[in-house]
Amino acid sequence: MTPQLLAELDRLIDVALAEDLGAGDLTTLACVPADLQAEAVILAKKPCTVAGLESVERLFARLSPAVKVALLVKDGQRVYRGRRLVTLSGPAQALLAGERVCLNILAQLCGVASQTHKFVERAANPAVAVLDTRKTTPGMRLLEKYAVHCGGGVNHRLGLYDQILIKENHIAAAGGILQAIEGARKAYGDKHPVQVEVRNQEELILAVEGGADSVLLDNMTPAQVKKLCKLVGRRIPTEASGGITLSNIKDYAATGVNRISVGALTHSAPAADLSMLFLGRQA
Repeated sequence: MTPQLLAELDRLIDVALAEDLGAGDLTTLACVPADLQAEAVILAKKPCTVAGLESVERLFARLSPAVKVALLVKDGQRVYRGRRLVTLSGPAQALLAGERVCLNILAQLCGVASQTHKFVERAANPAVAVLDTRKTTPGMRLLEKYAVHCGGGVNHRLGLYDQILIKENHIAAAGGILQAIEGARKAYGDKHPVQVEVRNQEELILAVEGGADSVLLDNMTPAQVKKLCKLVGRRIPTEASGGITLSNIKDYAATGVNRISVGALTHSAPAADLSMLFLGRQA
């Protein structure tokens, strides 16, 4: 992970631990001796694509520097049922206190990576990039986009600040597609690529003639996307979005479109089924 990702991960861990632990783990403090040492393993209960393993190391380092963490697989690796991902050893109190937060974060990121892997696999076209969107869990955007990358997807813009995407409401507010593109060029010149969301052939022609750098074909059928991609040719990149599912992404990937963006990579990804099991007490 990059320094920026690690900083976001540390912030998330701090918030999650404060939320879950509060003043302390009442059950563990009452039932488990402070000097008890233990070993544990995190394993996949169902097949998944791994993402976010560094969260395990950084979380338990917060709880006790005596906890030793061994990562047995790598981010981006596809694993199957029963595969051990991580082994841990150290103070039993720390292992128990961090168990749920650890699994919550790791399962979410592995879930996004697994969902992305499924979409990329179903698209079955390496020439077409499968992109994420801004439909991410608040506070976890960079981490979920990292998980998309681990699953074989490609990151779209990180936020409103790093790319211009003129959408339906921008067009309405600006008075039209040409006015919106003109405003973007006047404000930023060629510093940021300008992408325009279009809903039909007429809007597509306006966007291309108005100087858009790429177009997003919104909520169209595969047949409509194919027709408009043929009209655009190789002049500018095309992207399909809206209504893309596991059952139809292969049809969209065969239209000639360059990119397919899928909100479901993040907003509907089921958490991976992971578990932490104690292997035993240590003397």
